[in-house]
Amino acid sequence: MARKRLVMEMGMGTDLHGQDYTKAAIRGLKDALWHNSLSVATELGYERNDMQVDIEVGVAEPNKVDKQAVAAVLPYGVGNVIVRKGGLDVPNDDNTNTIVIANVAAVVYLEIQQAKEQGAAQ
Repeated sequence: MARKRLVMEMGMGTDLHGQDYTKAAIRGLKDALWHNSLSVATELGYERNDMQVDIEVGVAEPNKVDKQAVAAVLPYGVGNVIVRKGGLDVPNDDNTNTIVIANVAAVVYLEIQQAKEQGAAQ
């Protein structure tokens, strides 16, 4: 069995007034996930919960993201959240508010049996 990348989904999330990096990351993950329905796992004979999802988040202040809260957004599968410096903070003109922008990539993997392995097993 080998871990194979099957899907990459990308999204962007913002928090307009609270400067909440977790909220922006969650919105970015939802943006990536909520626009499609993946049937790849079940079509290959696996359960949806067999999917492993690496969730990469880019925000200006990575230490302010609650990784568990972000991973909890996944409807199925096992999430691994990696937070990096990135995204964007946009202050208003008088520096009384900052808009937080998070970029998110959700990469879906499955441990699958490769064709050579299948032939050798017969």
